[in-house]
Amino acid sequence: MDKAYIEHIKMLSNALHKEEMDDFRFHFLDMHPYDQAVYFLNQPKENRMKIYSYLSPLEMAGLMEHIELYDTEKFLTEMDPRFSSAVLAEMATDDAVDVLNEMEKDMVASFLTIMDNTAANEIKKLLHYEEKTAGSIMTTAYVAIDKTQTVRDTLKQLKKDAPEAETIYYLYVVDKDKHLVGVLSLRELIIADEDERIEDIMGEKLVYVSVGKDQEEIAQMFKDYDFLALPVVDFRKHLLGIITVDDILDVMDEEASDDYSKLAAVMDVDRPEDSPIAAAKTRLPWLIILLFLGMFTASLIGMFEDTIAQVALLAAFIPVIAGTAGNTGTQALAVAVRGLATGEYGKGDKLKLMLKETGTGLIIGIVCGVVIFGVITIWKGNFYLGVLVGVTLMITLTVATLAGSLIPLIMEKFKIDPAVASGPFITTINDIISIVIYFGIATAFMNLLVE
Repeated sequence: MDKAYIEHIKMLSNALHKEEMDDFRFHFLDMHPYDQAVYFLNQPKENRMKIYSYLSPLEMAGLMEHIELYDTEKFLTEMDPRFSSAVLAEMATDDAVDVLNEMEKDMVASFLTIMDNTAANEIKKLLHYEEKTAGSIMTTAYVAIDKTQTVRDTLKQLKKDAPEAETIYYLYVVDKDKHLVGVLSLRELIIADEDERIEDIMGEKLVYVSVGKDQEEIAQMFKDYDFLALPVVDFRKHLLGIITVDDILDVMDEEASDDYSKLAAVMDVDRPEDSPIAAAKTRLPWLIILLFLGMFTASLIGMFEDTIAQVALLAAFIPVIAGTAGNTGTQALAVAVRGLATGEYGKGDKLKLMLKETGTGLIIGIVCGVVIFGVITIWKGNFYLGVLVGVTLMITLTVATLAGSLIPLIMEKFKIDPAVASGPFITTINDIISIVIYFGIATAFMNLLVE
């Protein structure tokens, strides 16, 4: 860490300890809001209460926008209610809405009642939109210009409106009825003749999203088009707000965490401050389901009790076959889920994915089957047992790889998040498939194994 930064933090902490407000403000406000947030998060409650009294609502809002949602609620509720309401009012409207969506309805109503009416009304406009849609992440702090005005008038308007706008890289053009009709970049506006009308220089090839569009699809659009902002419209194409790239970065982080938790068979990713009981509650639902699937697997093995009794050595290779099948299935699952999440696979590509994974599974199965055949034949001196395990492994790895890619595709078809086909779930399903194949073949060729 930079020595100057360390020295800066020492002076800041010293001012806070001595309760020298002016000195603290001088050093604290000299930092980037992100660094302010990092410092704030490392403080005990006693120091945080001092910081609340030293900063204005606007200064506190800039800091809070760099703090995770699940922490923001805790800090807002420990502030004086009027101060926290003022902080929410100073935050970007979409960020304030994200915070309030994490709170109980009674608490939200309390904050909105105390808050400045103008800010409260702006927040209320966005609060009724469904979570994880364009409406819930858009901001109403944008610059809209009339298509009939001149460049000169637009520049005057921009000077007036820019301080309140979240971004001015794009100016959105509307008609008299507030329909979105065009877009103009700041660069195009600056180099245009001042007497030109906006409708003569605006771009009419618009890309926009409906207010109910899913945030994950919007994130993909930002990636595909390299946008800095994207307009949001209603079904009649009235301009309602814009989504900025910083909001989409938050969405990508949220969606990645969500997919990760599902792949790990957790209902939600554990947070550092969660108690053991809270952490267990997020993990137990899937584990209970997998427990019952495991019991079904055990009952399947019980059905082949006679086969195991005649050749007890068969049981020794159950973990090898089931474990390897689970691993290959999880690999195929990761490839499929990633491809679906990033939009790499269109309708025609999904068939190619299945064929590719089937071929990959077959090659892996043949190689692993030959290896295990050689090991068992030399190690146990039993040619037929080696053939049985080798052939079983070849078949199960092919089927497991196909299942790992097929199940997410089926889930997507039924509008279920493919990430729900978690690693542990796929592993358990492949355990069942591998055991049926293994003991089915063993039972069919029992006469060769017994001799």
